[in-house]
Amino acid sequence: MGDCRRVGVAVDFSPCSRKALKWAVDNLTRSGDHLILITVRPEGYYESGEMQLWEATGSPLIPLSDLTNAHIMKKYGLTPDPETLDMVSTASSQKEITVLMKIYWGDARDKLCESIDNVPLDSLVIGNRGLGKIKRAIMGSVSNFVVNNATCPVTVVKSHD
Repeated sequence: MGDCRRVGVAVDFSPCSRKALKWAVDNLTRSGDHLILITVRPEGYYESGEMQLWEATGSPLIPLSDLTNAHIMKKYGLTPDPETLDMVSTASSQKEITVLMKIYWGDARDKLCESIDNVPLDSLVIGNRGLGKIKRAIMGSVSNFVVNNATCPVTVVKSHD
């Protein structure tokens, strides 16, 4: 791919993931890059045949044109918010980057780490919900797990300044 980099951003369409996406677009991507939105769903929404295949490998890479098509995204069980779609559409045209999405099903910690090698990604940007120490100890921190287990550079964008 030459100078093309694959920059991953963990996206769940929450405010903190939008902040991470905005940071990646503003600070990391450059012309010719591939911006890969990585989404992890807790369960599948497909017919059993497709789901069995994609449960292990994740969905095929979904182009930006399909992300903006509500009918296609409904098949994947996703409803991307307009703010995120606007952000990636604008970035695609202004920065001349290719925007794709990859959907995984399962535990976010494991699947984000798997995506790094499967896509493969050159770097990953992930949001941080800013859980307190007690909640983080009980629930576990996805960003902390990914930082400690990823095989590429990971940038954590905090939700609170």
